[in-house]
Amino acid sequence: MFRQTLFRHLSRPLPRLLSTQPSAAFAPAAPTSRFAGVPQGPEDAILGVTVAFNADPNPNKINLGVGAYRDDVGLPFVLSPVREAERRIVHAQHHMEYLPVAGSRTFVDKAIRLAYGEHNHHVKTGQVASMQTLSGTGACRMAGVLIQRFLPALDDGPRDESPLVLLPNPSWANHAAIFRDSGCTVGQYKYYDPATKSLDFEGCVSSLEDAPDGSVVLLHACAHNPTGVDPTPEQWAKLSAVLKEKRHQPFFDMAYQGFTSGDMEVDAASVRRFVDDGHRIVLAQSFSKNFGLYGQRVGCLSVLTDSQEEALAVDSQLKIIARPMYSNPPIAGVRIVEEVLSDPELERQWRMEMKGMAERIISMRTMLKGYLEELGSVQNWDHITNQNGMFCFSGISKEQVAKLRDEHSVYLTENGRISMAGVTSQNVGYLANAVHKVTM
Repeated sequence: MFRQTLFRHLSRPLPRLLSTQPSAAFAPAAPTSRFAGVPQGPEDAILGVTVAFNADPNPNKINLGVGAYRDDVGLPFVLSPVREAERRIVHAQHHMEYLPVAGSRTFVDKAIRLAYGEHNHHVKTGQVASMQTLSGTGACRMAGVLIQRFLPALDDGPRDESPLVLLPNPSWANHAAIFRDSGCTVGQYKYYDPATKSLDFEGCVSSLEDAPDGSVVLLHACAHNPTGVDPTPEQWAKLSAVLKEKRHQPFFDMAYQGFTSGDMEVDAASVRRFVDDGHRIVLAQSFSKNFGLYGQRVGCLSVLTDSQEEALAVDSQLKIIARPMYSNPPIAGVRIVEEVLSDPELERQWRMEMKGMAERIISMRTMLKGYLEELGSVQNWDHITNQNGMFCFSGISKEQVAKLRDEHSVYLTENGRISMAGVTSQNVGYLANAVHKVTM
């Protein structure tokens, strides 16, 4: 009886407790995130090249976009003295305490001596304000903020507008964003001539002479990125004279010291020329390329001043800028640099292997040009061997870059910049054949 009653009760239609129409109380909630309106940003150009390369199944594919050294089989290369320094550091079981805001003094002292010279008078007398930075990018950003806050007008009075930073046209893609985000106004000066694939020196001088007096002029110390086109020693001397006459502020970005010619002293010649000519330079240094410490973010910023007192004041302001930005720099990479540069034998090995990296890239330039000539290319490829450093500004058009990618699985940035570090003795023939076909 109970079971029948229960069955009849359960068989009755259930009351309509829930409406099929949403009530106001149960309507979808409005977005609560304050960032709901943030637009999707564009993908980084070089990252996009790598993503496309990784998705390509072609076994002959070549990635010439990334600005990182590869050995002759196309693999990342760690220098043997860096590995030995790393081993020693692990064995020593150092503490993991914070570095000071300005970083490791030992590292910074060694870094500025590599740039200015071991026996530079200004370094010895304490006239160089300096600090460890998050590689060259961080050095540029720190300098940009320092310039925005403290660079005075030429009469030493207050500025009416943000300082003007002039970049060569073209320059490293990140430079403009770094200085804009630092609060500076960014302009350009003539540098590269696409017709000759070389330096437009007359245009360069003319545009610097026409620029407002007292502008900040960014100079690539060696291995100009992206063109690989550097001034000759005589041209550097002329540029030094022009900047002095116009009272421009020289700002050197030196990302490839030792990696360009294979000689640290040769690659620092432009910086030392300007210092010897009496300029009070700003200098950003990176140790990503010459030590192969890409992921360690090891860099240095220095400002040459007139006195020890001025250097101390600049040092104090750099620490004030850094403290709320990242508090203090990382410790692992600088320990490696310190270990190498504190041991004469490790330093000798480092200089030798760095020279070997530079020479491999130089040899790839020669081989690529030679293969193109053997294939009967009617184009003039002299610029491949005339340019310096990691990059070759090939002169290949955007449309030809697309053909290289789509028809030959050769990947490079749209502006035709080739990372010569990605060229090997195994793939240079394939590359030359592909370039020849799209440029016929």
